[in-house]
Amino acid sequence: MASKSGAQMPLLDHLRELRKRVFRASVAILLASFVGWYFYNDIITRLALPVCDLRAAQQSGATHCGALYISGVLGPLNLQIKVAILAGVILSAPLWLYQLWAFIAPGLHRKEKRNSILFIVSATPFFAIGATLGYVVLPIAIKVLFGFTPNALSNLVKFDDYLDFVMRIILIFGLAFELPIFLLTFNLIGFLRGTTILRPWRVWIFCIVLFTAAFTPTGDPFTMILLALPLCALYFMAGGVAVLVDKRRDKRSATIQWQVSEIEEVTPIE
Repeated sequence: MASKSGAQMPLLDHLRELRKRVFRASVAILLASFVGWYFYNDIITRLALPVCDLRAAQQSGATHCGALYISGVLGPLNLQIKVAILAGVILSAPLWLYQLWAFIAPGLHRKEKRNSILFIVSATPFFAIGATLGYVVLPIAIKVLFGFTPNALSNLVKFDDYLDFVMRIILIFGLAFELPIFLLTFNLIGFLRGTTILRPWRVWIFCIVLFTAAFTPTGDPFTMILLALPLCALYFMAGGVAVLVDKRRDKRSATIQWQVSEIEEVTPIE
């Protein structure tokens, strides 16, 4: 990674920069976690909707809500801490994504830094779209998974395990939708060409399917397909845009070279 003066940054400076970015990202997540802690009840009542109406159960004074339950002395506290931290990670996504970019940016030239602004501008909306899709898919995934419960048996679900499952789906969907942003940013800074992105498309499709199978908390094919299909579409879209950017860049480069070749050589004075 280059410094501002153009010299190479020593390894210790890399580590100090990484430590600074990780610290700032951690502070952002911690501060956002206080928001998650404050709105804890609103968060769990909304996320519990695919299983039961927790708010209605609270208002009616019921002692249980569907198949959900909490066990242990520290169970309620651990649940609130877990929800607050996961909510903080999601809410502070724009800030820690910026810290990720800021760690990479010193190694870029001025023009590359200007092009990589796309990462900052687009990363947050795409993360939000992915997280929203995960929340929309959630009730369908819950219904499919609960459908495998044998007849005459009740399926009791520990509340903190359920919310951990829910927040992981939302977070994984949000992070997965960052794929086209990374590809286009690398193309704009000249690190990847569009043909390099699209040529191994079979490998990319296999990796996307493998990623969805490995990291999607649900084991049902329906949820994996709902994540894999948009990712494949975004991959091809990013590759197509990168090809157009390369054509425009190559055309501009060829024009500059042609203009340079048209300049007549200087005739020496006799």
